[in-house]
Amino acid sequence: MPRALLVIDVQNDFCEGGALAVPGGAAVAGKISDFIESFDYDLVVASRDWHDPDNNNSGHFAESGQEPNFKTTWPKHCVSNTPGANYHPNLRTQKIDVHIFKGQGQNGYSIFDGVTQEKESFEDLLRGHNIDAVDIVGIATDHCVLASAMDSKNHGLSVRVISSLTAGVSSDSTEAAIDQMIDSGIEVVASA
Repeated sequence: MPRALLVIDVQNDFCEGGALAVPGGAAVAGKISDFIESFDYDLVVASRDWHDPDNNNSGHFAESGQEPNFKTTWPKHCVSNTPGANYHPNLRTQKIDVHIFKGQGQNGYSIFDGVTQEKESFEDLLRGHNIDAVDIVGIATDHCVLASAMDSKNHGLSVRVISSLTAGVSSDSTEAAIDQMIDSGIEVVASA
């Protein structure tokens, strides 16, 4: 069963000091690097929010003068070609095979919303590599990791989320996300 590792949004803006910092993000970035170097996957794919700088990305960014609600609208973050959109320096990228760019004028929560630099869809990428199982790690457990896991399950993949290699916004929303994943038939494990 060909298995891929999906590394979700380990970016500067989602780690300490970033526009939407998640507690523990920098530490998780380092742990993910060690993990990638210790395990052999058929494919390693990393996603990044890559939002347009000149629009609200279909309402994803709060309008100027309005406060974000942190549910459907957010402060500006991970704007393409800015330091905040870069991978966190603790994430070593040498073993990442493919980079997925999501957002680009849209919300882009799930890795399935993104494309490769060559504009290949994530779904086509998986199909081309005969992937039928994925392990998911990254930031944030209760947003983009959740969306990517749910979409992976809905696309018929065997899905495992490694919770020790994720970081969530809050303990309550992380717990709710994990419950939702488990209730949907997604395997959530502390370590691989």
